[in-house]
Amino acid sequence: MVRKEFVVEEIAKLMTNIDQIRNIAIIAHVHHGKTTLTDSLLVKAGLISKAVSGDVLYTNYEAIEKDRRMTIKSANISLGFSYKEKDYIINLIDTPGHVDFGGHVTRSMRAVDGVVLVVDPVEGVMPQTETVLRQALKEKAKPILFVNKVDRLLTELRLTPEQTFERLGNLITDINKLIDNYCPEEFVGKWNVSVEDGSVAFGSAYDRWAVSKHIMVKNNVNFKQVFEYSSQGEEGIKKLQEVAPIEDVILAMIIDHLPSPRVAQQYRIPQIWHGDLNSIEGKAMTACDASAKACMVIFNIIYDQHSGEIAVGRIFSGTARKGTELFISGKANKQKIQQVGVYMGQERVIVESMPSGNISALIGLRDVSIGDTLSEEKIEPFEHITHYSKPVVTKAIEAKDSRDTTKLIEALRVLTKQDPTIKVEINQETGEHLVSGMGELHLEVIETKLRDEFGIQITTSEPIVVYHETLENGAGPIEGKSPNRHTKFYITVQPLKQTVIDAMDAETIKDGSPKGQAAIEAMIAAGLDRPTAKGVVYVMNNCMLVDATHGVQYLNEVMELMIEGFEEAVRDGPLAREKCNGIMVSITDATIHEDPVHRGPAQVIPAIRKGIYAAMVTAGVLLLEPKQMFTINIPQEYMSNVITLLQSKRGQVQNVAQDREQMSITAKLPVSEVIKGFSNELRSMTQGRAIWYYDFAGYEKLPAELQNKIVREIRTRKGQPPEPPSAEHFMD
Repeated sequence: MVRKEFVVEEIAKLMTNIDQIRNIAIIAHVHHGKTTLTDSLLVKAGLISKAVSGDVLYTNYEAIEKDRRMTIKSANISLGFSYKEKDYIINLIDTPGHVDFGGHVTRSMRAVDGVVLVVDPVEGVMPQTETVLRQALKEKAKPILFVNKVDRLLTELRLTPEQTFERLGNLITDINKLIDNYCPEEFVGKWNVSVEDGSVAFGSAYDRWAVSKHIMVKNNVNFKQVFEYSSQGEEGIKKLQEVAPIEDVILAMIIDHLPSPRVAQQYRIPQIWHGDLNSIEGKAMTACDASAKACMVIFNIIYDQHSGEIAVGRIFSGTARKGTELFISGKANKQKIQQVGVYMGQERVIVESMPSGNISALIGLRDVSIGDTLSEEKIEPFEHITHYSKPVVTKAIEAKDSRDTTKLIEALRVLTKQDPTIKVEINQETGEHLVSGMGELHLEVIETKLRDEFGIQITTSEPIVVYHETLENGAGPIEGKSPNRHTKFYITVQPLKQTVIDAMDAETIKDGSPKGQAAIEAMIAAGLDRPTAKGVVYVMNNCMLVDATHGVQYLNEVMELMIEGFEEAVRDGPLAREKCNGIMVSITDATIHEDPVHRGPAQVIPAIRKGIYAAMVTAGVLLLEPKQMFTINIPQEYMSNVITLLQSKRGQVQNVAQDREQMSITAKLPVSEVIKGFSNELRSMTQGRAIWYYDFAGYEKLPAELQNKIVREIRTRKGQPPEPPSAEHFMD
């Protein structure tokens, strides 16, 4: 083994040769073998020994990851390799596979130009396989395929060579269908993976062997020999490791089939940066020019006890070095880089400078957030990094010792910076911190980190489901009066079209005030008529505020206050004080007092908020509940019992498929039913033989018979009167 500092010294010599750099991520469904595969590449780089590869799981360095043997965050490592008498750098990111930590995958895709998709052939294409591949293709990261755990087909399923070939062929076809579905148009048919061109490999990451066309030609190996060796136990595995070492196969695939930054940035920059491509900065980034002004995007924040917040980013142009002053998007003043480093898993090694095309750790920058654009000159920020899933489960967390409250607030601030998919709010009535996450496991990890890493003893509530409020019909105009009765607004509300909501989810329509003609055209394309699109003044929580007035005096002077009232209304709906979703609020007319004293915040904000509430209650408010799509694999004899259980949990069975004695059931379940001990019931019913995975499936209307009961429960929990208010309550 070699010292990490030595590896970094060697890498530093190669950094300026952009054509010999590869920025890649390893992506897969949970437990398909990403981190084990990463270990194999670390052996080749000399960072760990062959004896511990597959067991050490080098990039799973956090205690909670070691305990669960599961990746819960992205880990960066830079490696140097020789291939065909040339030296290469591979900047590798090992990503999580569990759906609760999908935000880490989304952010990592901004930093990489290619991905190694790892698939278990027994389980095949799973929900998260599709999700992570879709995220990669959205960022124009080119895929190659490694089919891991091939030995399972032989030892567990006892397939013949012919059946194995057929199964692997079908798997590659399924992957190519997904690539064609989600691939950018210019690469349809060009980015497909195939055995013939060497962009597919088969093997076992744990046993450290793999075969691809490259290694078969180089070492004169064929599939017949692979099957023979696989059936010979330990001796056969040793032979396979000699004739088909996995590190050589994966390394060749990465270098031959994934692009360098110089090639990738030509088509990636127009996708992720919407500034002027013909400007000096645009040309520099497209060409990956290291001599230009520095420009980079932050995709990860790591908290260090000694150095504070460390920003990890992909450098698209210029060179980052100690003393470089950078603008942070959205901030007025420049900040100076104190140190530049390279991450080697958990450890950070300091370097003099880092040119474009690389992934770097920057120390000394304050108030940096994930997704921020850093540049020497002020430029148009990069496209916002968006995660497709939303927080669906909440827990109330408070410090056992009130003296630790300040520590808890700071710890939650650090955790939300590291993982923006965590949402934290303070319950004004109880003083509790409401922490929302992607699922129960996500929240469990947050609790463990608070206790173990930050040393805070906490108490937590039972999981709470995050509901949304929406409209059945439209209503209005309803009059919203200011407390002094001098200012009046006439408000209508109506449900937004699903196409518009989808565009908001995809961030085609962005939150905040629409900017420029492009924003208006995006709203028209999503289904709004042109006059309405031109009148939109603010977007938030998948809701819109529209100015539909004509010639109202002083309206522009109170517009900021109207937006504030709208924000308050859609943040806490009238029915159960839950967030609103899919609502268009239109101001159709207004009478505004001429004296500024009588149209201040204390008058305008309540008038707008109460007017929106009254209009919503008049139209009819209902709750939306979060759903998850479950894929459950069970032996055939348990099928009828499991389907009965799913139906008792208000589940909708979508599909049932059979593979020999195994059944695969796909069902959509409400999160509220899943958190009530569903996993324990499923385990006991199947004697622990059920394997299941889930994926976020959006929000759907709560059944009418449950609406009243759930609303009363939520209102009681939030310290409100159980009975929902009437429209008159807000019109006084």
